[in-house]
Amino acid sequence: MSQQPQSNFIFIDKVKTGISGFDLLAEGGLPKGRTTLVAGTAGSAKTIFACQFLVEGIKEGENGVFVTFEESPQAIRRNMQGFGWDIEQWEAEEKWAFVDASPKTGNRPLVSGEYDLGPLLARLEYAIEKVKAQRVSMDSLGAVFSYVPDVSQVRGDLFDIAWALREREITSVLTSERTQEYGDISRYGVEEFVADNVVILRNVLLEEKRRRTIEILKYRGTPHQHGEFPFTILPEQGIVVIPFTATKLERKSSKERVTSGNAELDSMCGGGFFRDSIILVSGATGTGKTLTATEFLAGGVKNGERCLLFAFEESRDQLFRNAAGWGVDFEKMEREKNLKVVCRYPEETGLENHLVTMKQIIEDFQPQRIAIDSISALGQVTTFKGFREFILGLNSIIKKLRITGLFTANTSPLMGSVSVTEAQISTNTDVIILLRYVEVQGEIHRVLTVLKMRGSRHHKEIREFLIDDDGMHIGRSFRNVTGILSGNPSYVNQSELDRLSGLFEDC
Repeated sequence: MSQQPQSNFIFIDKVKTGISGFDLLAEGGLPKGRTTLVAGTAGSAKTIFACQFLVEGIKEGENGVFVTFEESPQAIRRNMQGFGWDIEQWEAEEKWAFVDASPKTGNRPLVSGEYDLGPLLARLEYAIEKVKAQRVSMDSLGAVFSYVPDVSQVRGDLFDIAWALREREITSVLTSERTQEYGDISRYGVEEFVADNVVILRNVLLEEKRRRTIEILKYRGTPHQHGEFPFTILPEQGIVVIPFTATKLERKSSKERVTSGNAELDSMCGGGFFRDSIILVSGATGTGKTLTATEFLAGGVKNGERCLLFAFEESRDQLFRNAAGWGVDFEKMEREKNLKVVCRYPEETGLENHLVTMKQIIEDFQPQRIAIDSISALGQVTTFKGFREFILGLNSIIKKLRITGLFTANTSPLMGSVSVTEAQISTNTDVIILLRYVEVQGEIHRVLTVLKMRGSRHHKEIREFLIDDDGMHIGRSFRNVTGILSGNPSYVNQSELDRLSGLFEDC
């Protein structure tokens, strides 16, 4: 019999950090009773991570000790109030204790031989006993080197502290500063060798935009997700990690059909969209994308479904006025709580913040349908990679909740072609509907085609449509025009069309 390959990992209990999204990346949390180094440049949220680790522990009945080498306890208490963390109250309840090793005003840096970490260890052990701590955070190890220039001495002392914490089965977080986003793990090249695990926080400037990411670099003897994952920092929440690629493709697919809100479009799609489909409606400005989204929402409300609209280009008043012009009463739908409209400027915040906020609104409102008009507006406020990650995260949320989603995307050329934004979205959607302008014999016409529909037969004609006070009316297909989708339409006379059709009569 052939032997099965053995895993290099051993079973290790893990402690949930409670940091949103991080425990999914860590496949359970931080290894219990071990030390984890959290390294990052200035402003990468190291102190927030260290505090949040203790905060979430207290919520679960695990008390903590915070050792500060840089900021005073007063500063930390004040800075963390913005997240709703009442550290002073937890201190009074003996759930949180500080060990203050921060420099005092007027003190000069001490030279080697004048600073001994032995007393610090004694203070730490006393604080652990006092609050019966199971978690410890130390922020930041780099400050120790300003007191003790002798690296070998610091390394030995840090090993003693780490060993003492392991002996007590204390799960600990140690923070350290880096000098660059990509390069050496820590400033002094010692800190990572003291810890069992290494987590890196980054705050990278790309294309004039800041983007925070987190990476688990080392998890000794235990599995974890690999690569960088975006995160953001929110009031009342702290760090929120967005683990888009950690989501497994194990979702079931629905065979139930739902209406697009337009009977002719339903016919072209083989009877409507599948319940859990994500639909992309692409077209140049004025081709009818917002109208398609409006009819999609109206069709859902008519069938008793709760609908949600995220608008990133038009104001609320403008959306309601346009819908009324097509015979759709958004105001009535909202009054009856069948529709919720959320309008935001894309530039208001980072894309990670948008995603977290959208997720919260979706969970609170619990819609069966979501329309986003337009998704390409969000693509203008981030990098290519950041936008693709946003799409993956959003699709994951929608698919997991089995919601029908419709995105509109703008194409720059009026007469066709594919925009960069559309190219990023199209591979992650189930249905693609193209809206295009075409010039025929000196006149501009609007046309529509269903380019892709996963798991279903669909009509492949390019059909003309009109827009009036009753909405969209899809008419006959173009039989004598070619090159519409490429943006170079040309007229084909009837005799040539008959000749080409005859070539396939026996097929």
